Amino acid sequence: MKTVSIIGGGWLGKPLAHYLETTGHKVFVSKTSDEGVALLQQEQLNGFKCNLELKSGTADLITALKEQAPNIVIGCFPPGFRSGNGERYAAQWKQVIEACVEAKVTKVVMVSSTTVYPDVSQEMSEEHASLALSETHEQFSDKAQIMLLAEQYVKNSGLHFGIVRCSGLIGPERHPSRFATRLKQVSDLAPANMLHLTDAIGAVSFIAQLDKSVVVNATTPNTVSKAEFYQAALDSVGSSDPLPPVVHIADKKILPDTLLELGYRFHHQHTLELL
Repeated sequence: MKTVSIIGGGWLGKPLAHYLETTGHKVFVSKTSDEGVALLQQEQLNGFKCNLELKSGTADLITALKEQAPNIVIGCFPPGFRSGNGERYAAQWKQVIEACVEAKVTKVVMVSSTTVYPDVSQEMSEEHASLALSETHEQFSDKAQIMLLAEQYVKNSGLHFGIVRCSGLIGPERHPSRFATRLKQVSDLAPANMLHLTDAIGAVSFIAQLDKSVVVNATTPNTVSKAEFYQAALDSVGSSDPLPPVVHIADKKILPDTLLELGYRFHHQHTLELL
């Protein structure tokens, strides 16, 4: 049994905490407010407050981690690009790493995203994205560079680490039919790189307990085009809403080969199973 502290008890972090507890680990999981912590505690989780936006955020996290004495810390908080706070993401990861080093944590795991990859239409394995590459190739977006800087803080921490680059997350309250009609367009040549919550939990917990430092892609092994996927999503809920305009623009395909080679076995083998 290990002690695990999860920073970010949201859509992924909270069920991840429940899963790790059921497998015998002692788990702590954070929210940014007292109200959020209380809700976690109502679900019999060991909730604690962690708000990296506060001036005392790093010191508070150091105190919490020293009290909890975790073997593993999992950073499971979103970058905040939709809310406009994405520029803070790398700095927040720097704070997390400082706290982990000070608290003498053994391993840190970052839940990252395939947003890190350049905007080119080719198969993407882990070596196709790094901070160094993003600084010399214009195909990397500003968001990709922010996330790659955050990843670099993890890599340079001196700690054992795992970085899990998740594809588009779907699952409870995130059925893709909800998003289909909001898209400006869908391509019949672009792969639908998707990951179900079940496999997000599985991949992150698998990497957290792996006895080596790795960067992996977490994405459902087999897929179809975005046009076919979103049409199937609408059909699966009996929706008659039309697809957005279908275009013929190729895009990148994320490869999960490294994760598979390490021994992880996906619960879902094909994205159409996720619907």
